[in-house]
Amino acid sequence: MRDRAPQPTDLIQSVSRAFRILEEVGASRAPVTVKAIARRCQLNLSTAYHLVRTLTYEGYLVRSPDGGFMLGSSVARRFHDLLASFDQPPLAREVLRHMATMTQRTAYLGQFVSGRIVVTDMVEGPLSPHLEDLEVGLEVAAHATVLGKVLLSTLSRARRADYLADQGMRRFTARTVIDAGALDFELSAFGAGPVLEHGQFRDGVSCVGTLVRGGSPESSWAIVASTREDEVPPEVIWHTVRAAEDLAPATFN
Repeated sequence: MRDRAPQPTDLIQSVSRAFRILEEVGASRAPVTVKAIARRCQLNLSTAYHLVRTLTYEGYLVRSPDGGFMLGSSVARRFHDLLASFDQPPLAREVLRHMATMTQRTAYLGQFVSGRIVVTDMVEGPLSPHLEDLEVGLEVAAHATVLGKVLLSTLSRARRADYLADQGMRRFTARTVIDAGALDFELSAFGAGPVLEHGQFRDGVSCVGTLVRGGSPESSWAIVASTREDEVPPEVIWHTVRAAEDLAPATFN
């Protein structure tokens, strides 16, 4: 992930605070009171009340019977709008669900969106860790993740160098490849088979991914599974490759 851009001089504080409230409520597993929201978001209580009422009126928050607040249906609609913006056919979601069910691992789909490599869909599995930087709509650390490596491999060396220079090559673990030449060598060894990664993004986490090739890098997709093991079990590799084969015929043409 790239560092957040500097705060703009014309930042609208009320909008920024409203998003902070949504993030805080969304991160909680239980309804959150306005007093708790104000404390966690470091807001004046009256400001928190005004923003919560506005967000509730617009459908982004909903009040629970005990008086706390949860995310509302407008958030779900925006999520579906996001998926629709990726031009993702319904079959993709079903393939991810089947893959996650069969492997018990989290299945991810990613593509280039406006020139950046982004997670476009995912279905969680119980034998995979939750990776907060790999959420739908988020740009991935392309040099350190299988999803990123699979799609970087579709670029020419010059375009890949430009991408990495813009994104940066942050070190996540002791295994993270942070040299562009070393990454080029790693990508050149992939061939047409599945791509494996062990502990480059998170210690103790391994991933496998493969490419669903389109007519250009922008129309290609990566499908990935993550696991807690130091090695990816053979059956997880098999199901990942099979999922890519299921997606390939005419799905992304």
